Amino acid sequence: MALILNIDTATENASISLCNDEEVLAVEINTVLNSHASFLQPAIQKITTSLGISLHQLNAIAVTNGPGSYTGLRIGLSSAKGLCFALQKPLITINTLEVMALATIHQCTTKATLHCPMIDARRLEVFTATYHSDLKEIVKPSALILDNGSFETLLNNNEIIFSGSGALKTKELIKHPNAQFSKVVYNISDATTRILSKYKNKDFSDVSTASPNYFKAFYMPIKQKK
Repeated sequence: MALILNIDTATENASISLCNDEEVLAVEINTVLNSHASFLQPAIQKITTSLGISLHQLNAIAVTNGPGSYTGLRIGLSSAKGLCFALQKPLITINTLEVMALATIHQCTTKATLHCPMIDARRLEVFTATYHSDLKEIVKPSALILDNGSFETLLNNNEIIFSGSGALKTKELIKHPNAQFSKVVYNISDATTRILSKYKNKDFSDVSTASPNYFKAFYMPIKQKK
């Protein structure tokens, strides 16, 4: 049995979950931009108290370490590292884009072969990567400036599901018939199986040296207009 606390404060929505192996015991989500710091600790306390679980019972703590909001990534990773230090538990880090891709892989009914999560990084720039439906990395995570020809080569041979906050502006540029756009909203529980696999393989990060992967100097998510 592996009892793992999972933390994500990388993007507009923050979430935490507590999982027992592949079973999601509880999830808390925050949709208020710029309030992830005040959300995180009370949410952890709420979940553990409601389930009657002590933090000392945890086997590991997982956290998204980028890309994403500069401030959000620091909030999540510093909280996770602090808990790991205090509780003497291993730290698991996971790429934010992997979690987002897993959400569309799990929830979308279409048979697209590739999944392309995108985080809005202002103007025409996004943080993005491309994955096969088995999460094999096709295009590594990077900061990309979009144009009309973006993804053209891949789209000529594959259906691609674009998702996340960056997909909104991508939809205005890319009109290829193989481009699909998903409104799926991810949360950290989408990565439960992936995080458990990392735990079983002892794929841990060093608590002392782990740092956010910003991909660029600074990013602050833009609140989307309704």
